[in-house]
Amino acid sequence: MAFLCRTDLDLSPGKLAVQCAHAAVESLRKAKQTHSRMVQRWQESASRKVCLAVENEDELSHFVGLVEDASLPFAVIKDAGLTEIPPGTVTVLGVGPGPRHRMDALFKNLRTYE
Repeated sequence: MAFLCRTDLDLSPGKLAVQCAHAAVESLRKAKQTHSRMVQRWQESASRKVCLAVENEDELSHFVGLVEDASLPFAVIKDAGLTEIPPGTVTVLGVGPGPRHRMDALFKNLRTYE
C-alpha cells in the first residue's frame, strides 16, 4: 500500500497517522471487494506500506487519475474538520494493495514523506 500525503497542510504527526489509517482501512475494504486475490497475496507477504509526499491537492489529484487508469484500489480521504483543518480538506490518497512493480512504477518519482 502507498499513502500519498500532502505536505502543504503541515499536519501534526498524530493527525497524519490517523489520516493514513483511514486511507488504509478504506482502500483495503474496497480492494477486498474487487481484488480479493491481490489482497490475499499482500497479506501473505510483508504487507508493505509506504508514506510518500505530494506537494498539494493538485498533485494528489493527478495521481488519483493515474491510479484509476491502472485499475488499482484506492481511497481519497477528506477530513471531517474537527481539529486542525477545514471540513472536506483532502489529506491523503491511499492506494492498494497492489503488485509492487505497478506501485513502484506509478510512484517512482515521489520522495518518502518526512
